[in-house]
Amino acid sequence: MQDSKLLLVDDEQAILQMLKTILQREQFKNMDTASTAAEALELCRANTYDLILLDVMLPDRSGFDICPLIRETTDAPIFFLTARSTDLDKLSGFALGADDYITKPFNPLEVAARIKAHLRRHKGSQPVSVQTIYDFGRIKINTLAGEVTVAGKKLDLPAQVYQLLLFLSKHPNQLFSKSQIYEHVWGEAGFGEDNTVMVHIRKLREKIENSPSSPCHIITVRGLGYKFVPEGRIHEHS
Repeated sequence: MQDSKLLLVDDEQAILQMLKTILQREQFKNMDTASTAAEALELCRANTYDLILLDVMLPDRSGFDICPLIRETTDAPIFFLTARSTDLDKLSGFALGADDYITKPFNPLEVAARIKAHLRRHKGSQPVSVQTIYDFGRIKINTLAGEVTVAGKKLDLPAQVYQLLLFLSKHPNQLFSKSQIYEHVWGEAGFGEDNTVMVHIRKLREKIENSPSSPCHIITVRGLGYKFVPEGRIHEHS
């Protein structure tokens, strides 16, 4: 994790310095900082990052505005950092491709813990020598290539949506509560994170279902949670 490269974007220098200090204590040594949207976009186009902390309220453009532009250059996880804490703001952030949403004021140690959990999970999910192809008929997942196809068409999935699909695919026909899904996919206790799961479930349905409003794969069990109902079998290839 020490070799992970982070980008911290915030227009308040005190916050940037506090985050850098805490993250350095947590063994993160490779960090860039930006205080404007223009600087953040320039850095993203010139460098490869493992994770981006992106403030929403920047002086030139909002983090919401530039998130899709950043997504054109990288699939690195993006954590929004903002004082805007309404459910609508959070839903907007996730809809734009964010992987987490941290509200100000925040505990910098919690931010560091979330970053470490996400990077640990992401790196731990990378296959080493075994290629697994999940073949569910029209839906296929190649974990070695990190590719998902539906009816032969390759999908462009945000990192967290892909991790959600991968987790559900590994446990077909098994029911999970929202808290369980959050804990497994986001790597931390999921109390009070129902909206996060719901937004990502909706985004996943929009990608893989013929009719997202009447899903046949990602099924809601009212009051209990969700389960993935596949069409085919899982095939593993060495």
